[in-house]
Amino acid sequence: MEIIIKPILTEKMTVQGEKLNRYGFVVDTKANKLQIREAVERMYNVTVTDVNTINCMGKLKSRYTKAGLLEGRANNFKKAIVTLKEGDKIDFYSNI
Repeated sequence: MEIIIKPILTEKMTVQGEKLNRYGFVVDTKANKLQIREAVERMYNVTVTDVNTINCMGKLKSRYTKAGLLEGRANNFKKAIVTLKEGDKIDFYSNI
């Protein structure tokens, strides 16, 4: 089971990464905080001090087509906000 799906690279998370040493990830919905901590430490070689998780509901989507109105929902997902030890840092742009 792949725990970390992708990092969250928004303006708000970038500021938190610089000032508060906190980074966001979209993670598997069944993963718990201990599994997320181990996955981040293994993948980025850092020390995690705190993990906060958020379950996000998928947005309702609708569109008009020739067949009429189609309605659905985007997938639900889980976010993890990870706080690192003072001095540790994650650079998402180093491989580009």
